[in-house]
Amino acid sequence: MSPARIVVVGTGYVGLTTGACLASIGHQVTCVDVDAAKVARLAAGRVDILEPGLAELVGRGLTSGRLSFVVGARTAVATADGIFLCVPTPMGAGGSADLRAVEAVAAEIGDVVPAGCALITKSTVPVGTSRRIRDLLGRDDVPVVSNPEFLREGTAVSDFLHPDRIVVGSDDLAAAHWVAGLYDELAAPAVVTDAASAELVKYAANCFLATKLSYVNAIAELCERLGADIEAVTEGMGYDRRIGRSFLKPGPGWGGSCLPKDTHALTRIAEAAGFEFGLLRAAIDENVAQRDRIIAKIAGAVGGTLNGARIGLLGLAFKAGTNDLRDSPALAVASVLAAHGAELTAYDPAVGGELPGMTVVDDAYQVAKGAHAVVVLTEWAEFRRLDWEYLAELMDGDAVVDTRNLLEPRRVLDAGLSWQGIGRAREALFPKTAVS
Repeated sequence: MSPARIVVVGTGYVGLTTGACLASIGHQVTCVDVDAAKVARLAAGRVDILEPGLAELVGRGLTSGRLSFVVGARTAVATADGIFLCVPTPMGAGGSADLRAVEAVAAEIGDVVPAGCALITKSTVPVGTSRRIRDLLGRDDVPVVSNPEFLREGTAVSDFLHPDRIVVGSDDLAAAHWVAGLYDELAAPAVVTDAASAELVKYAANCFLATKLSYVNAIAELCERLGADIEAVTEGMGYDRRIGRSFLKPGPGWGGSCLPKDTHALTRIAEAAGFEFGLLRAAIDENVAQRDRIIAKIAGAVGGTLNGARIGLLGLAFKAGTNDLRDSPALAVASVLAAHGAELTAYDPAVGGELPGMTVVDDAYQVAKGAHAVVVLTEWAEFRRLDWEYLAELMDGDAVVDTRNLLEPRRVLDAGLSWQGIGRAREALFPKTAVS
């Protein structure tokens, strides 16, 4: 396909990654946002989002002239071949996706979109949204296409440029094939289908992954009760190609900008269709139970009473490689600890500033000063390299609760500290370091 003139509305994770990556494969891209200050920063090559490779890609797009940033969509779309809607669709009342931003953009540009220009939903939207937008536009000459994203924070650029698949759906199949052609440079398999099926793919995929994570957290709890080791169990599971190795790491629960809102949204979509999605509801309930189990584990580590306990937290972002705090399980755990009277000091290499219920410091060792327990909540690699002998000297207690199974248990134990992971075998199964 020859280069297309693309407008991307919204410059968050999805919009900025989409715009920068489409420009990198040869398209002429204009990114639009309502925040004038943000547009000015992006036009100067300053990217606020922590995402490996994204700032460099934006810089190259600006230098090549294939990427630009403007305020307001109406003028930008006047000559577009395709318009990507990449605006937020947060969880609304009752768990349904809030589509007000999508609808506002459609209403704003509806009368100036060129005939034949594809209006493409990249944001995660409920089944039926393409039809809803088409009705809102009231135009038969503007095809509406669903093209869900499958980007993971921390690897979004790589995920876009090396996708497992491209999913495109529309009731106008010619428009769907045209959108699929925008990705020809990536040589990825394309699934071209109807709008409803494409819209459901993203929810089905994310909710499957959430269910897989809830399942492995439940298995980790069973491991603790039976004296088994979750590391060995998941290794044995992962060799099965029907299961695979991904999403088999236990932790403090799943979070982030996608899984919580998508699981709740799909339960509401199912309800509206007259279907009780019990399996998915159980996955959501298990995720809440996992947080409660983590709280209980921490309480036990400090003697059973959280009130007045001094606890150091390592990690606040919902996952390593990002500064995103949206629905972070680390913050969910922290909020409960604070509500029970714990005194919290926290460090995250990508998160600073003030947060309610805790003191945020700029050095990992500061969380250990006077702490009764140190809790690992985000899987940053730098935490593996900490000097645990030094941390032991700084602490008043000796408890280390590793909710990500990130640390080398023997190093922590040899420092004179106790170590608890998630679903891991007893300390006796971690042999002492040999003495030379």
